[in-house]
Amino acid sequence: MDVRRKVRGLVPRAEPEEMTTETPGQDGGVARPPTRVKPNLDAFGYVGIDAVLEQMRRKAMKQGFEFNIMVVGQSGLGKSTLVNTLFKSPVSRKSCTPNHEEKIPKTVEIKSVSHVIEEKGVKMKLTVIDTPGFGDQINNNNCWEPVLKYINDQYEKYLAEEVNITRKKVIPDSRVHCCIYFIPATGHSLRLLDIEFMKRLGKVVNIVPVIAKSDTLTLEERQAFKKKIREQLETQGISIYPHKEHDEDEEDRSVNNKIRELMPFAVVGSDKDYLVNGRKTLGRKTKWGIIEIENVAHCEFSQLRELLIRSHTQDLKEVTSCVHYEGYRVLRLSEGGKDVASVNGLAGKEQLA
Repeated sequence: MDVRRKVRGLVPRAEPEEMTTETPGQDGGVARPPTRVKPNLDAFGYVGIDAVLEQMRRKAMKQGFEFNIMVVGQSGLGKSTLVNTLFKSPVSRKSCTPNHEEKIPKTVEIKSVSHVIEEKGVKMKLTVIDTPGFGDQINNNNCWEPVLKYINDQYEKYLAEEVNITRKKVIPDSRVHCCIYFIPATGHSLRLLDIEFMKRLGKVVNIVPVIAKSDTLTLEERQAFKKKIREQLETQGISIYPHKEHDEDEEDRSVNNKIRELMPFAVVGSDKDYLVNGRKTLGRKTKWGIIEIENVAHCEFSQLRELLIRSHTQDLKEVTSCVHYEGYRVLRLSEGGKDVASVNGLAGKEQLA
């Protein structure tokens, strides 16, 4: 009886390799020459291994996703507007307290707000962490330390849950997956504050630098400014996302090289719609015309959104977990409770302005 089943839709496959079997003798040697056995895979037909992907999708849909994004920069650079534009929702801290008149704090404060965003059945718990007061003082001495402490505190919370004898089935993840650092569009070069922040925080978090309000620069000024920043980042040995050493294969390397060539993204944020050529689009109206936020000829907002949301969200989370958090965990456990910031050598006394 022929037990083979016909399976439609299967692509032709190569012939299976022959396997060698040996029969041991009574003295432990080989009793007879090895025989070659050719497995008949056609007898098994469709197994269903590809269904694992659907199982993972269903489980992920039930659990939802968590994504924590931090915005750092001086006041007035459009941090809240850009985050709202990214997610096309009022998700920034200022959007949640529209009637609150904010004063510049004397020291850097860390404030966060969480939302549950749903799109086409996919739920994401988004947490936006803001840093009011950063870089706003005359003396910005060590103003990055509260930011560093917050990031390390989230690693510590996660580590405390991991080492519990009775652990939760799903550990709440408050670790910062991405830090968007806003660079003022001066057109000259990075400030000492920018260099010191990215140099120190690049060791513990994924940093994505952007040129805020880039519409204040001409296209020629913008390109020259971007080139100057990339040269400074390389000279100073500053690590920004995506990291070259974490490219897994040639395909990743090719995609990430194109992203690195665009760094830092020259962005413009807006929450207002305008009618352009018969269609509504997000933009900023000036006396010279309308700057279209999602037009790649006007700014690089679309590329930033592609990186953060549409192509590298999961990779940002994996690098946070497998690289930055793992580094913290190793230092924390090996040092027996010693302050991790001092272990990393992140303390400093430079005078910044």
